[in-house]
Amino acid sequence: MGRHSRVVAVLSVRLFCSLPGDLWFSLRLLHLGRQFKAVLGVTAQRRRGSGCSREENELHFTEERKLSPQQPINPGLIGTATTVQNQRTPLHAKDMTTLLDVRMGTLQIDNMDRSCTPSPNFLNESCSIAPLTPSQSPRSEHRSVPSSRFVVVVAIDFGTTSSGYAFSFVKDPEVIHMMRKWEGGDPGVAHQKTPTSLLLTPEKTFHSFGYTARDFYHDLDPEEARDWLYFEKFKMKIHSTSDLTMKTELEALNGKKVQALEVFAHALRFFKEHAVHELKEQCPSLDQNEEIRWVITVPAIWKQPAKQFMREAAYLAGLVSPEYPEQLLIALEPEAASIYCRKLRLHQMIDLSCKAFFNGFTTDRSVDSSFRQAREQLRRSRHSRTFLVETGMGELWSEMQAGDRYIVADCGGGTVDLTVHQIEQPKGTLKELYKASGGPYGAVGVDLAFENMLCKIFGDDFIQTFKVKRPAAWVDLMIAFEARKRTAAPQRSNHLNISLPFSFIDFYRRHTRQNVETALRKSSVNFVKWSSQGMLRMSCEAMNELFQPTIQQIVQHIGDLMNKPEVKGIKYLFLVGGFAESPMLQNAVQTAFSEVCRVIIPQDVGLTILKGAVLFGLDPTIVRVRRSPLTYGVGVLNKFVEGKHPKEKLLVKEGKNWCTDIFDKFVSVDQSVALGDIVQRSYCPARLGQRKIIINIYCSSSDDVVYITDPGVRKCGTINLDLPDINEANGKIIRREIKASMQFGDTEIKVAAMDVKTSKTVRANIDFLSN
Repeated sequence: MGRHSRVVAVLSVRLFCSLPGDLWFSLRLLHLGRQFKAVLGVTAQRRRGSGCSREENELHFTEERKLSPQQPINPGLIGTATTVQNQRTPLHAKDMTTLLDVRMGTLQIDNMDRSCTPSPNFLNESCSIAPLTPSQSPRSEHRSVPSSRFVVVVAIDFGTTSSGYAFSFVKDPEVIHMMRKWEGGDPGVAHQKTPTSLLLTPEKTFHSFGYTARDFYHDLDPEEARDWLYFEKFKMKIHSTSDLTMKTELEALNGKKVQALEVFAHALRFFKEHAVHELKEQCPSLDQNEEIRWVITVPAIWKQPAKQFMREAAYLAGLVSPEYPEQLLIALEPEAASIYCRKLRLHQMIDLSCKAFFNGFTTDRSVDSSFRQAREQLRRSRHSRTFLVETGMGELWSEMQAGDRYIVADCGGGTVDLTVHQIEQPKGTLKELYKASGGPYGAVGVDLAFENMLCKIFGDDFIQTFKVKRPAAWVDLMIAFEARKRTAAPQRSNHLNISLPFSFIDFYRRHTRQNVETALRKSSVNFVKWSSQGMLRMSCEAMNELFQPTIQQIVQHIGDLMNKPEVKGIKYLFLVGGFAESPMLQNAVQTAFSEVCRVIIPQDVGLTILKGAVLFGLDPTIVRVRRSPLTYGVGVLNKFVEGKHPKEKLLVKEGKNWCTDIFDKFVSVDQSVALGDIVQRSYCPARLGQRKIIINIYCSSSDDVVYITDPGVRKCGTINLDLPDINEANGKIIRREIKASMQFGDTEIKVAAMDVKTSKTVRANIDFLSN
């Protein structure tokens, strides 16, 4: 904002990432009582000039940058009164694009806090403590964590197949409390996550979530169940929808549709009510509206529309108010896992490498036996809901040398996310070395393979009809398969039996006039047999075939990433996420990469992201440098140069020749962006009295972009600046200059806008969902 600022409006951008498509940032103005110190980073280097507009909503565009002596200044352009040389040319609002970092969202700013009453240190003494870290780390972390007005951080790990929450009080950051045991589930087993399953009544009102929803729906009469709306694995819809909007709909198991925003809001509201109820018991004086910071996890490969969508769902659920967007953070799942892995001690990790190093000695270790031991330790400790983490960094991180790099592979139910990090000594901050990558290679792929196998045996028409006519029985069948899927292992030699619901057997006989055993005998799927006990009897080869397509995609993607020049020299590969519990996946990754780097799995692999999200909420500045997933910019007009610009781009305006559709780049794909780096632009309305400026944002997966009409370039959002009337004392309308500062480097994008003449804030928002 420069030295001219006195009062700054920080527009906390409600940004969400999704696949190619729109993303809607809603920026709310929050007044700061002091000057906003904007640090101009690598994104400040600009090469192209600006242009003038062609359509109704015109404005002038000023770009602040230093010009080299050889760089000509376009004649006739209006200069600005800044200390660096500027060019100001009319820029058409419709053709302007602003930088959008696909993985960046609301940046947390220090001192953006409202006043609050300090609360005492709350710790539930009745909780038994399972000390995962029995002794202090050999070296403490020399970092000052930013002060916060929040009393507690609550993180929600919103997964495709299972979800959960955890929290930590700001004054006790080393203690993470897991959510209470969920109702339902398997008897005698403590569950720290619950299925991502939502049940709505026939009137489309909320009934239940998690195990309760699953079990209630399962127990409904088949005819009655057809009227109820049951949703599961619906998070994948947000990832796969290229045209995501606020009106996008989700289809329940019975075929009925509900707006996706309402479905997600129901789920988030459920977690909010559970968490707040538990926090109120520990801290009756807690102000849930002001003293709780919420964190929601999303895949790192989600683009802007999906991130913004999740934030909008949180607003609708009442987690936070849109007036205070900084109270909600969007955490990237592999980043959260990386943050938590920093805290691990050696005894909390399983090394899958062929030659694992422990205390200076090499040992041959079986992945299956090691993980069985870890699971048994966790089973004993999971009745405790309180975990301790290191005050500093864990032993493994303390041993790392400057420049050591590692990959975190987050293998979840729906997606696989890969991020490449480097630890920065001595403070222990993280630096991203390559843009996040991944794809829809999660455990759901194994479920789909099982469904496809059933279609081959019983016919696609029957399976689709059965899912609609007997939805509860279908859920029952998939629960039975899930239980067997979790026991699949490479060393297993005996068959796996999967119970078929009686309604499946009866419905097949009514639908096809033959029995299930006959269908299996006639089927070409010869590794699945019929058991007289009413079960599908699958050979170990059959189960292996279901896993292989998904696992091969994961292994190939990790291998492709390791072969990139920017990622050479990886020392560690951390395997995290719910799917990482599978011995099938562990064995495949171990076989492929254990000779290249150390393959490590945290013992509490399924809770790694959740715990890391809590730590991220306590210190959002821990990841200091990220990579831009796309190239972002705006469309401008530049001086037309004969022989350089194509004739079809020529626009003559007021006797001057302009080249239209120039892509003015804000940030490049895979460019390093540090926390606090900003890009500044000044926008001047072309007409006196103009009340609104609309700036189109364009993005591309390529860095080699010249025009907004180039292949692969698409409009992905808009920036809207609202301009209140400002008149001189004599009532005369004056020309204005609006300076916008876009800050990148966090999981979301933040924008600040100011009227240069008055130093007053200007209302602004970025929209990716209504594009």
